[in-house]
Amino acid sequence: LISPSSQMALYFCTGVLEDETLFHHYALNVPFYTHFTSPIRRYADIVVHRLLSASLGARSPIKMEKEAIQKQADHCNDRKMASKRVQELSADLFFSIFVRVRL
Repeated sequence: LISPSSQMALYFCTGVLEDETLFHHYALNVPFYTHFTSPIRRYADIVVHRLLSASLGARSPIKMEKEAIQKQADHCNDRKMASKRVQELSADLFFSIFVRVRL
C-alpha cells in the first residue's frame, strides 16, 4: 500500500487567517504562495487571477467580503476533494475489473 505523505493543498482566503505562518509552502519553503493555471480550467484559478489583478491595480478592487471569498474557497476545496475521490474510486473499479477478467 502506498499512501500520500503530505497534506493536500487547500484554497483559502488570507484575510480570514491571522497566523501568516499558515501561508507557508512546505515543499518550496517559501513564506507566501499561490498557484493558478489557465483561468479557463478551474473556477479557483479565475478567482486567483481576479484577486491578483485587482491587487496589482490592473482592475477594479473586488467588492466581496473576505468571508464570501473564503466560502468560495471552501466550495472549490470540496469539489476538488470530491473529484479526487471519484478518480480514486474509478481507478479501484477498473483495477478490480481488470483482475476479475484475468482470473
